[in-house]
Amino acid sequence: MSFLDARTQYRRTQEGNLPELANPHQMILVTLRELHKCLRVLETAKAEGQRYSGPHITKGLTAIYILQSSLDFEKGGEIADNLFRVYEFVRLQLLAAFQRDLSAKLEPATAYIGDILQAWEDMPMAG
Repeated sequence: MSFLDARTQYRRTQEGNLPELANPHQMILVTLRELHKCLRVLETAKAEGQRYSGPHITKGLTAIYILQSSLDFEKGGEIADNLFRVYEFVRLQLLAAFQRDLSAKLEPATAYIGDILQAWEDMPMAG
């Protein structure tokens, strides 16, 4: 799947339109922010004993798919491998939430994505 295909698929999950994104850095940033938001909503629902939100699970899984498919294992090496592992952990926790499994580890998943998001926000944006 190409980067543009992933962006198109992600846009389909949105209720509104995303602004046109100028480069891959921005697309990953938007995707990480959406994933983090979804995880926080799910984590809050769990803490309050409420049902998990289906749309947030779906958006989260779509974001994970975009992030995993955007990794370049040849150029990224160990960093890409480690990111894939983190994204896979998060994906498994989202699937557990989808199955209404109250043992889903949403707190560490949210923290991991929060750390990656912070690092991505701190990174100088490529042209």
